[in-house]
Amino acid sequence: MPNSFNQPVIEEFRANGGKVGGPFEGGDLLLLTTTGARTGKEHTTPLGCLRDGDLLFVVASAGGSDRHPAWYHNLLARPAVRVEHGTETFHAVAVPAEGARRDELFELAVRTAPGYRDYQEGTSRILPVVMLERAGAGEEEEPRPARNLADKLLEVHTWLRGQLRHVRAGTDAHFAALTAHRGPGAPPAPGLGLQIRQHCLAFCQSLEFHHAGEDAHLFPALAAQHPELRGALDRLRAEHRTVARLQGELAALLADLATADPRRFRAELTRLSEELTAHLDYEEESLLPALAAIPFPPGRNPAESDAAA
Repeated sequence: MPNSFNQPVIEEFRANGGKVGGPFEGGDLLLLTTTGARTGKEHTTPLGCLRDGDLLFVVASAGGSDRHPAWYHNLLARPAVRVEHGTETFHAVAVPAEGARRDELFELAVRTAPGYRDYQEGTSRILPVVMLERAGAGEEEEPRPARNLADKLLEVHTWLRGQLRHVRAGTDAHFAALTAHRGPGAPPAPGLGLQIRQHCLAFCQSLEFHHAGEDAHLFPALAAQHPELRGALDRLRAEHRTVARLQGELAALLADLATADPRRFRAELTRLSEELTAHLDYEEESLLPALAAIPFPPGRNPAESDAAA
């Protein structure tokens, strides 16, 4: 829950299309909703934001404090976040920038709002710069509006497959850079980068949420309405447990980037990819015909869904 200082700002922001008065008047503000690292509860924080082209980013300045703000600790543990900017709301993966990219974005922040330099000079910690990468950015085409639960399931599965491809591509690029390094200059760091870590954890966070919802709500409802699917649903629940175990192993590997073994991570990622792809394929084969008869959102008139097709 937001604290007593943040709550009036949040309410004013949402009531006025992202515009607020007082000390924030005239500034570019967003609302960042993170999930508590320990509690699992949502926390919304108003933050000044900056732009680099289409990318939105924020600085974890905490007013120059010697401690990182709580929202930064949250997104390190659970990188899937929600962003409200102006009248738009979107899901994103929060990725702290590293190395030269971090320095480039911080200098851009200082040129836009010189106070960030003062904050940095007032503390020994390096102020993190966090890129808010839109979920789904870079996909070849926008998903069509879901007309039924089959469409919605395919939409979620498409996003999960895309995130998995993103993590695997980043891992492959990391190994390619290590292999290709020649001559003077420092080689790429042997450990895994924050980009890979954050996207992998966001993928696991979203997958965990998706499977929990299926186990708690979708599967019991389908079992009651379609007894013939109970065998398939039992198999899918068992596969959820297998995938969750593999997710836990990946998360353990990523707990400390400095000591993470990239080759072991790559092997575990390949195993998870194979298990998950087979799971998603089987779920679609088994459940899509039944789900196609259930309108989305719930309660929508099927005739309206057909008319919109």
